[in-house]
Amino acid sequence: MNLVFKRIGFLVLLPFVLSACVSDSALQHSNSQTVSANNESIRAIQLSAHDIGSRASQWQVNHLDNYDYLAERYRIGSANPKGWIQAAFYIGLTRWTETVEDPALLAHIAQMAKAENYALRLSRGKHADDHAIGQTYLWLAEQTGDHNTYQPTQALFDEILANPSTVSLEMDESLPKRHAYESPCQDRWCWSDALFMAPRTWLKLGNITQDPAYFAFADSEFWATVDYLFSEEYGLFFRDSRYFEKTSDNGKPVFWSRGNGWVFAALPLIIDDLPQDHPSRARYIELYKKNAAGLQRIQNANGYWPASLLDPDKVKTPEVSGTGFITFGLAWGVNNGILTEPKYRQSVLNGWSAIERAVEPSGRVNWVQQVGKSPDPVSKYDTQLYGVGAVLLAASEMTKWGQ
Repeated sequence: MNLVFKRIGFLVLLPFVLSACVSDSALQHSNSQTVSANNESIRAIQLSAHDIGSRASQWQVNHLDNYDYLAERYRIGSANPKGWIQAAFYIGLTRWTETVEDPALLAHIAQMAKAENYALRLSRGKHADDHAIGQTYLWLAEQTGDHNTYQPTQALFDEILANPSTVSLEMDESLPKRHAYESPCQDRWCWSDALFMAPRTWLKLGNITQDPAYFAFADSEFWATVDYLFSEEYGLFFRDSRYFEKTSDNGKPVFWSRGNGWVFAALPLIIDDLPQDHPSRARYIELYKKNAAGLQRIQNANGYWPASLLDPDKVKTPEVSGTGFITFGLAWGVNNGILTEPKYRQSVLNGWSAIERAVEPSGRVNWVQQVGKSPDPVSKYDTQLYGVGAVLLAASEMTKWGQ
């Protein structure tokens, strides 16, 4: 009787056993399909990044001898390789060149730098914008071992160390100012853009010379600016002191997309160059995470960040320079395991999709707000070198997506 019971029990249970085996097999097959689909999606993003970066970099390199595509008032400033406009492009291009290991682009960068005698603009010696191209010269030293590339930068920075400015960080336009200054405060880093232009140049010089005095100065000045311009309430940066109380036409605080993009893109670049044991490293990462949280929650549904971050109705068109810098910054955080919440991953994917739509088949980058300091109107065919630099930074990080 026991034997009968056991046989009957087995027969009763057999359908459930077979069902469980089939279900487990189906689940494994489903999981395999999901993994395969995810891998295909990741590969598609990486291929897109290679494609966008290649086309955008080549288009801009091919248009460095003629600036007819820009409004006439921007052509002179854009044509100077030592100016901040081209410097921002070259910061993106060096990152891209290093990512894809392109010898032709490396040769182009080396040729440009040598033609400029590795010089900085000296008419505004302490102005951060004029230090930005030094990042490219120092990058060349890292790539080639040629220490001649940074001698002019080191000479100027030694002068600044010997005579540092102590002016207020207030952007007071009523005070007498020198040529091409908004305010005397620009002898220091009193506006958000400056944190992209200068601190990393000082850091790279400190790294390559092994002299900590260079970055000690930059570190101190960087945090003075952050303490002055960063809003803990919003997790965003005011462009400068004039915006502390300013509101848009719609009554919203004015936080400029590209102004925040400058800082947010600078943070990964600085952190990547910081020695692992640097005492300020954790502080930079903490600031990065606060800024990331503030930026992520205000992305438009179409993937772009609005030119006026808290007032998307101020400028309703796409804007690529801010979006490119912010997408790069968020992608870096996801890729490096710093931003682990799914919302950040989705923001990156939405931002990258927005960038894809802004790049023409030729590689021309559209929807770039022109030179300015606040949220201004943008037209589809507006482009600029710093916008291409932002796209190249984002493309560089997206080639590593999912790795």
